[in-house]
Amino acid sequence: MNGPHDLGGQMGFGPVAPEKDEPCFHADWEKRALGITLSCGAFGAWTIDESRHARENIPPADYLAASYYEIWIRGVETLLARHGFATREELLSGHKLQDGAAPKRVLKAEMVADVLAKGGPCVRPVETAPRFSVGEAVRTRNLNPPTHTRLPRYARAKTGVVEAVQGSFVFPDDNAHGRGENPQWLYTVVFDGGEIWGEGADPSLTVSIDAWESYLERL
Repeated sequence: MNGPHDLGGQMGFGPVAPEKDEPCFHADWEKRALGITLSCGAFGAWTIDESRHARENIPPADYLAASYYEIWIRGVETLLARHGFATREELLSGHKLQDGAAPKRVLKAEMVADVLAKGGPCVRPVETAPRFSVGEAVRTRNLNPPTHTRLPRYARAKTGVVEAVQGSFVFPDDNAHGRGENPQWLYTVVFDGGEIWGEGADPSLTVSIDAWESYLERL
């Protein structure tokens, strides 16, 4: 979807100013926010793609005014209510008012290291051969769905060249909405700076994105 999360190429937000020796967390509550997000994700009720879409649906003014971990917590609140683990009233009050859904699994302290080391691999086999090959010129589709997509706005309807065939992976646009994993081939596509940013772009600049097969068209 087009929303406040998709900021690539947008102006008016000021310079990017990296913090020297930036800590992993700026406050203790951020550690807790990360822990809550991972623990709730372990329930097995939603996918990482549905989780991302929950954050994307935060109203723009609220999203842009929130810090990184505030956005995570607001996304988790949406998912907990959507899947019946807590009501909105409970989330606001901080107290249990009724029995909610039972999680498929519970992440216990002694399990955390192994679970984080394992990660969430999304490599999946597909029966068809890749449609595109390295060195082939392609154009990205002009998609503006209200649903989840991993094709950024700045790279839509642009012409580039396939740089690599990365393998086949879960298709997030479907997986975010309970339509199944529906894996597709994934390609790295490289664009000239001028194709992405237009006149006045640095001529030495290139931009690469990872694009699922259904995002691409032959010229």
